[in-house]
Amino acid sequence: MTDWLIAPPPAASLAIADDARRFAVRRIYCVGQNYAAHAREMGADADRPDPFFFTKPADALVVDGADPTYPPSTSNLHYEVELVVAIGETGQPVGWAVGVDLTRRDLQSAAKTKGRPWDAAKGFDQSAPCGALSLKPPAPDAAIRLSVNGEVRQSSRLSDMIWDVDGIVAKAGTLWKLSAGDIIFTGTPEGVGPLNPGDRVEAVIDGLPPLSFVVRA
Repeated sequence: MTDWLIAPPPAASLAIADDARRFAVRRIYCVGQNYAAHAREMGADADRPDPFFFTKPADALVVDGADPTYPPSTSNLHYEVELVVAIGETGQPVGWAVGVDLTRRDLQSAAKTKGRPWDAAKGFDQSAPCGALSLKPPAPDAAIRLSVNGEVRQSSRLSDMIWDVDGIVAKAGTLWKLSAGDIIFTGTPEGVGPLNPGDRVEAVIDGLPPLSFVVRA
């Protein structure tokens, strides 16, 4: 029996729809600007040759219907709805879910201006709400949308992604050894915008369990 100076925290995990098992999460990878219209709204080149990645810690996940808290050190928290893929033992997707990449946009903008990393803007506590996994993938052209307080803010289709899931997984595999338990947020369509405490977010990808939460003060 191992004696710990500090006991290790519980493993981050996702529920699986219609399944008593859970998916233990090892790492979270995220793809930036993977929809052309979103790339343009962020002032980037939508025709770049390769996807780029950033990461979040596994314990940034918000799961099982929990509500994230509005983070400190920002006055411009943004939503970004995304398809999330879960990697299995073969290094290929075994699960699919709806996720929301929460972003401290003001901190990200400042980091971009100074050429600094995005960690504080993207990898903060409770920055990755995610719904239950489906073991069946959505249709390649499934609708993806997000509403705030009942008003649709993002609406697109997965077929509008610049890099599809197979391409994203292949590229990520050249940068890291993808392992069972890794999840990848695959990018967001246009229409990102701010959230305030008390806002209710509903995120949907047709064919997958929906995700909803309220931003706590």
